[in-house]
Amino acid sequence: MATLLFKLRNVPDDEAEDIRELLTANNIDYYETTAGSWGISLPAIWLHDKNQLEKGQVLISHYQQERAIKAQRNYEEQCHEGTQRTIFTLIAEAPLKFFLYLFGIIFVLYLTTVPVSFLFSS
Repeated sequence: MATLLFKLRNVPDDEAEDIRELLTANNIDYYETTAGSWGISLPAIWLHDKNQLEKGQVLISHYQQERAIKAQRNYEEQCHEGTQRTIFTLIAEAPLKFFLYLFGIIFVLYLTTVPVSFLFSS
């Protein structure tokens, strides 16, 4: 019977590919399911053999710990070099997008508060 090893929903493509390569390199027999056409199914990596579950979980756990350490180092290097993205750099990269979102938020707030204020002011 198939055994769930790793859920792929919201997992970056590079991480999913690394996990596939890790499982293949360690001779763990697996298959993959997708989210389907409507995105409501479970995208995941499944094992054919339940006896390989513990080995797979250990491999993935070690991989994720190494990935977290690497990401933390990368973040610290970017902060030290001054290249870490901030809210101000995001606005500078796409000012039109920022102002459209800001206008949309203000417009929705206006539409939700003005009718209510007329109801209570009468």
